[in-house]
Amino acid sequence: MTDTIISSHRREVVIGFERPFVVIGERINPTGRKMLAAEMAAGDFSRVILDVEAQLAAGAHMLDVNAGIPLADEPAILAKTIQLVQSLTDVPLCIDSSIIAALEAGLAVYQGKALVNSVTGEDESLERVLPLVKKYGAAVVAISNDETGISHDPDVRFAIAKKIVERAADYGIPACDVVVDPLVMPIGAVGSAGRQVFALCHRLQQELKVNTTCGASNVSFGLPNRNGVNAAFMSMAIASGMTSAITNPMHGEIMAAILGADVMMGHDPDCMRWIQKFREPPAASSDGARGRRETRRRTTS
Repeated sequence: MTDTIISSHRREVVIGFERPFVVIGERINPTGRKMLAAEMAAGDFSRVILDVEAQLAAGAHMLDVNAGIPLADEPAILAKTIQLVQSLTDVPLCIDSSIIAALEAGLAVYQGKALVNSVTGEDESLERVLPLVKKYGAAVVAISNDETGISHDPDVRFAIAKKIVERAADYGIPACDVVVDPLVMPIGAVGSAGRQVFALCHRLQQELKVNTTCGASNVSFGLPNRNGVNAAFMSMAIASGMTSAITNPMHGEIMAAILGADVMMGHDPDCMRWIQKFREPPAASSDGARGRRETRRRTTS
């Protein structure tokens, strides 16, 4: 069994084969959100604060933090955002950037063991990102593409993932600290995209013994009722061995699918998390007596 431990200054989250699925909230990302991008660039983080609160209330276990704003000082904004988010919550963070200077700025201020998003199979990426991951004692998302692009052949993607895991080991980074992204393509454009990911997740777990994650919403791009497709995908991906995902926890249909999949996989002992989430409150009698008794019980406990 492989456990990937991510932590803040006060809390640990464990991604693992026999663990409940880990939801990494995707909302703190200005990509495609013009208003958020403009506000962050201007030093206004009020919307970030709202996104933190909303995602945690919806059940996120970790938060992805991205500050990719064109023509802005990404390293400084990312570092400031991470410090702000860590002042608001103790859930661990995923530091998300394609800019090496931004990753280092974020890691330098982060309290705990972060998840770095990401490294690819390109030699330049490996040589620049992996030393940072080692230096700061982080874990890393390994995206299974390289200089040749994204292959439609699952065997090629697996080979790239294997290369990243092996190269990480050369830097002293254990396989448990490499979380592989098998790359989810839009199912509307690539009809085999789902089967590719499911096959890869199974192989990555059984052969490389690594945990997995993905940008889950990619699968439904361009389709109507995206949440319905995303929910179906999440259930099937979890059954195939996927152990975490970067997604929007504020979509109830997706979160219900994840919780239900945990039940079916035996990762929710006695179905307690499902029951706590969906159990209806006790009905009050005509005179409200049961409600009063419940209130007194809660007050005195």
